Amino acid sequence: MFNLVVDIGNTFSKVAVFKDRQILELEVSENLSADHLAGWFQKYPLSNAVLSTVRKDAGEPGAFLQSRCRYIEFSTKISAGIINHYKTPSTLGLDRYAAVIGAKALLPERDCLVIDAGTCITYDFIDSKGNYWGGSISPGIGMRFRAMNTFTGRLPLIEFDESFQEEYGLDTADALLSGVNNGIFFEVKGFIEQYSRNWPQAKVLLCGGDVNFFDRRLKNSIFAASIKAEPNLVLIGLNEVIHQYND
Repeated sequence: MFNLVVDIGNTFSKVAVFKDRQILELEVSENLSADHLAGWFQKYPLSNAVLSTVRKDAGEPGAFLQSRCRYIEFSTKISAGIINHYKTPSTLGLDRYAAVIGAKALLPERDCLVIDAGTCITYDFIDSKGNYWGGSISPGIGMRFRAMNTFTGRLPLIEFDESFQEEYGLDTADALLSGVNNGIFFEVKGFIEQYSRNWPQAKVLLCGGDVNFFDRRLKNSIFAASIKAEPNLVLIGLNEVIHQYND
């Protein structure tokens, strides 16, 4: 079974082809059109498609996919084996929900903390019985640098340097790097410690654009054995929705 998975974000769109549960090809683009999607149907015998979008509706890509194959527009109304306890599902980010579905697909019957390090850093927990209990949202790395520049009179906007690991900075640029790099690492480490106290067997799945920064630093922590980086977790979750509908 060949599936097309489309994730339309605020800036970029991801398109992936799965054969059953294996990713065959992945592409990231700024502009996604029906003509672009048509090329995937010429390349693969696609029979199913799922689309997730931050926009109000799926628009032209959704209409095209609906005309070409079995099509699912992803929403938080889809259960995919998840018992959703979030009180306002209409405000739950689709990427957060898809990542949780992906976690359950990869680690069934296992407590799991999903950490998505993107524009914001999100922490979402699903227990071994498939109960999704919500989570936490905090500013991501880039947002922290921009906020300090925007809301102060003299702090400069500097580029993120993930190799910086000093405890303190001897100038302003390094002080900013120390504050963000160390502060955000301590935050993530603190969340893992908190969840580990309550769910000692929990696995931690990392995803998102800044996944490598956290993966490298957490591999040197006491939690290394319980942490796994899975950059395509959201896409895996969306593909699992197709399997849930077809099984």
